[in-house]
Amino acid sequence: MTRTFVFLALFAANCFILETSCSFQSRNIIRFTRVFGFSWENCGKQGDAAQMKTLKVSPDPIAIPGHLTAEASGTTSVELTSPLSVNVTLKREVAGLWVKIPCIEEIGSCHYPNICDLLDQLIPPGQDCPEPLHTYGLPCHCPFKAGDYAFPSSDITIPEIELPSFLTNGNYKVQGVLGNSDGELGCLDISFSLHSQN
Repeated sequence: MTRTFVFLALFAANCFILETSCSFQSRNIIRFTRVFGFSWENCGKQGDAAQMKTLKVSPDPIAIPGHLTAEASGTTSVELTSPLSVNVTLKREVAGLWVKIPCIEEIGSCHYPNICDLLDQLIPPGQDCPEPLHTYGLPCHCPFKAGDYAFPSSDITIPEIELPSFLTNGNYKVQGVLGNSDGELGCLDISFSLHSQN
């Protein structure tokens, strides 16, 4: 996967697991205190243009608030340009079955038709990319050039977070499919468990 897909993987992990910086809002909230068993794997075809090579997050469990160390690498064989879509499927284990969580207030199993526009909203063009991307000279806006990318091991501070109450204690799976007008570019599966307190 490219710089973009690696960035999106870290962004997805932050949005769905670790932070509130994605600007999601909900009236019912729960504070998460632990993330256990974070794991990932590519789920696309062998010939997909964007593929993750490594994604490491430690410690396990991740304490929130707290600190974590993250590193990632990937490659893309094509330039990633707008419009760049992401289809997210979020599932929770219920009585041994995996139940799909619908898209509620932009959290859950949602379709984002152009992640490039979302990145521009989160990080206005002309503004420096957030740390540690800025320190390593990594881009955070489309287009993302074809090539290899390595996100060095970095320490990240995690603030106290608030997410909708339907994301309660349990096991979760997130699948993100990156695509454009020509079809699927890459696919990433992320699994984790949450332990929360009200």
